[in-house]
Amino acid sequence: MPDRMHDVVVAGGGPAGLAVALGCARAGLDVVVCEKRPGVLDKACGEGLMPVAVRALAALGVDPPGHLIEGITYRQGALVAHAPFRGGTGLGVRRTCLHDALGAAAGRAGIPVLAKQITDVQQHDDHVRAGGLRARYLVAADGLHSSIRDLVGLTSRARTSAPRWGLRRHFALTPWSSGVEVTWAARSEAYVTPVAPDTVGVAILSSVRGGFTDQLTAFPELEARLAGAHPVSRVKGAGPLRQRTTGRVAGRVLLAGDAAGYVDALTGEGLALSLTTAADLVRCLRAGRPADYERAWTRTSRRSRWLTESLLWARNRPVLGRRIVPAAVRAPWLFAAAVDQLAR
Repeated sequence: MPDRMHDVVVAGGGPAGLAVALGCARAGLDVVVCEKRPGVLDKACGEGLMPVAVRALAALGVDPPGHLIEGITYRQGALVAHAPFRGGTGLGVRRTCLHDALGAAAGRAGIPVLAKQITDVQQHDDHVRAGGLRARYLVAADGLHSSIRDLVGLTSRARTSAPRWGLRRHFALTPWSSGVEVTWAARSEAYVTPVAPDTVGVAILSSVRGGFTDQLTAFPELEARLAGAHPVSRVKGAGPLRQRTTGRVAGRVLLAGDAAGYVDALTGEGLALSLTTAADLVRCLRAGRPADYERAWTRTSRRSRWLTESLLWARNRPVLGRRIVPAAVRAPWLFAAAVDQLAR
């Protein structure tokens, strides 16, 4: 029925959008999801879920299959720094498996997922119209390069630092570590995440454009380890990663997930932040106080943004960038404290 008033329309059926929808349904709100791409969605992603993300999924009744991860290791040449998670275990999960688990939970909750893209937004005093639907609120969870963020004027045109991009591929290989391994090169990092007993995901973040094979040459030891392994997925790319916004709320439109603003994938916190701030968003909508979401998002994301901004600032300065892993080796307590902040 075209004039039916929903409580919430969510634009975007990725993890952030589905997490918002599940939270809304659990809060007794009438919610519908609009996603233009059919089936299970995939994207470039490090795929390591911090313990806080695992807990956020459990609160939504979602338990995706994956491989337990117990900490983070930094490598640079012969230098190695390791920090275990202190407050529980994380989970390495293929993005497709995560989306499938969230989609199944949405199906069990009776949440409609419509195959449509929202390209128009009209706001009124007590509702918003978007994609032929009418709702009290519209949540834009349409990704890093959100078109709805542009439509409602929340994209910042401020100058950003040197752009960075991400690439990811999976290999049929028995994981050699129980944690996420991050190897640092001059201008890039390689993240190896165990996602199954026989599969690892390899993500490369870099300020240099290039294909996956070319990027891998910056990591000779990893390249040698992967030489005989069979790739089991296509290369996926994302970027530029940095996305600035002027806010998270424009009237009855709220931004969620990567659409709400993104610093970098350097600390691997993107999914955790999307899930925890989705819970904030739902609480604000349930209370009928959408404007409160800006403050809640800022509070919940502050620690993550500060750590990521600080690490990225050092990374973008060659002299400091070369000293990140040596510093973690010399001060293991500091490295452990940083990992603990990210994990909880």
